[in-house]
Amino acid sequence: MLEKLKADISMLVAMYEKERLKAESLSRILADREAELENYKAEVRKCKEQITGLNLQIDNLRLGKAFAGKGEGAVDGIIKEIDECIRLLEN
Repeated sequence: MLEKLKADISMLVAMYEKERLKAESLSRILADREAELENYKAEVRKCKEQITGLNLQIDNLRLGKAFAGKGEGAVDGIIKEIDECIRLLEN
C-alpha cells in the first residue's frame, strides 16, 4: 500500500511538472503573440497615417487643378461662364 501511494505521488509530481512546463511554454507563446500583435497595430497606425497624408495630397492636387483652369469644373472656367450669363442677362 505504501509503495502504491509513493507511485501515485510520483505520478502526480510528474504530471504537475509536465503541466507546469506546458503552462510556461504557452505563456511564452502568448507573450510572443502579444508582441506580434503590437507590431501589427503599429503598422496599421502607420498605414492609416500614410493614407491620411495621401488623401490630403489628392485633395490639394484637385484643388490646384481647379484653380489652374485645366479640366472640367475649373474655377476660371466657371467664373467665365458666370460672367457670360451676367452679360447676357444685362442685355
